[in-house]
Amino acid sequence: MPDLDFHAPRLFVDAPLREGERIALERDQSNYLGNVLRLSAGGNILVFNGRDGEWRAAIEGRKRPDGLSIIAQTRKQDRLPDIAYVFAPLKHARLDYVVQKAVEMGACRLQPVLTRHTQVSRVNSERMRANAIEAAEQCGILSLAEVAEPVALDRFLDRRDSARLLVFCDEATDVAAPMPALQAAEAAGGIDVLIGPEGGFAEEERALLLRQPKTLRLSLGPRILRADTAGVAALALVQAALGDWRG
Repeated sequence: MPDLDFHAPRLFVDAPLREGERIALERDQSNYLGNVLRLSAGGNILVFNGRDGEWRAAIEGRKRPDGLSIIAQTRKQDRLPDIAYVFAPLKHARLDYVVQKAVEMGACRLQPVLTRHTQVSRVNSERMRANAIEAAEQCGILSLAEVAEPVALDRFLDRRDSARLLVFCDEATDVAAPMPALQAAEAAGGIDVLIGPEGGFAEEERALLLRQPKTLRLSLGPRILRADTAGVAALALVQAALGDWRG
């Protein structure tokens, strides 16, 4: 477990980080530091950019925070496990929740897919990215998950690397013990964790999924889970069996 500073505020900055570097703050960042956190010039925060690790920085500015001076590195850059979270998007706050929890669980890529029973037809990708950044800021995460544009499920399946393990969560399967099945799987090429919509997969979608190479069809227990709950449960199982929870 890394030695994390849970007390210092953390901020994502899209700029190179090195000792002595000075970074101008964007308007919303200045407002966040000055008006939300009540920080002023001379205060210290932690910053990261997803590439150069985590650094301690001093706030600069007169009337309000308007810049940062990079002081010293506190943690080196890490890498997320090669686990993509592939999901049918949900509405509004529940989509925000899904994105935040997938980032917290260590997904390196968020891929919305549109299915027959998907509840929404349009996805605000910029809002998803903002939620991913906020989750990383709050949870001590250094590597930012990539947020992909939505695609139709069949197009995603056509394009995906067939060497990757596809973990397909399906309430209709007979596999009752997911952990032994995952522990026996081969995932050296990466993992795609697929969670369908609230209405489940259509029969032709299920048939298409079952024709994919390296597909592991899992049940998530005897109860039907909501899609956002199923995502957290599935990612926890995958991380414990095949991801970076194994130490």
